Amino acid sequence: MLTFGYSGLPLIVFPTSGGRYYEAKDRGLINSVADFINNGSLMIFCPDSVNNESWYNYTAHPSERVKRHIEYEKAILSEVIEYALHETNFNKVNVCGCSFGGYHAANLAFKYPDKISGLFTMGGAFDIKRFIYGYYDDNCYFNNPPDYLPNLFDDWYLRRIKKIKIILGTGDADFCLPENLRLSEILKSKKINHQLDVRTFTGHDWQWWKQMFRDYLIKFLD
Repeated sequence: MLTFGYSGLPLIVFPTSGGRYYEAKDRGLINSVADFINNGSLMIFCPDSVNNESWYNYTAHPSERVKRHIEYEKAILSEVIEYALHETNFNKVNVCGCSFGGYHAANLAFKYPDKISGLFTMGGAFDIKRFIYGYYDDNCYFNNPPDYLPNLFDDWYLRRIKKIKIILGTGDADFCLPENLRLSEILKSKKINHQLDVRTFTGHDWQWWKQMFRDYLIKFLD
């Protein structure tokens, strides 16, 4: 894991599908908010990914892939989040990600809303059924936001999710636009406040995500 900053709002940035812990730095996200990091307003935590051992490990049965994802999630909860809280003295963290990193951020926020104060995604992909080829069990269901959110009626979760600041960023030329529209409709149906930001002349790539990253962080730091 890489960390940037020494205090301020804690933000966990998840890598994309094949990305690693250094991706956000190499792709320019970190530099785009260097002023916030340097003035102590923001501290960023960039954990590694195990996507190639979980959802993208097509040599393993889907039931084993989702179990590997759950192990990763437990490590994020017990190690990354706890470390971020310790380093910043906040009681909750913010999470974000581009593309499939958006899945990790959103799934974590919706499942553990007591630990998350903010969520934003850029070109987020949220449906894991594309990886499991028709296989489905409880572990798959409870890690697929488009499936479990419509059936979520537990007041404990809903009250806490409604306290999370949520921004879904996408573009009119983003192939993940339909997934963002779908998730937005689900959130609306649950009366969960959020912003759906669909940008014109915007596709699915870093040149657009870098600008979104800074724009959304400005809103979170206000």
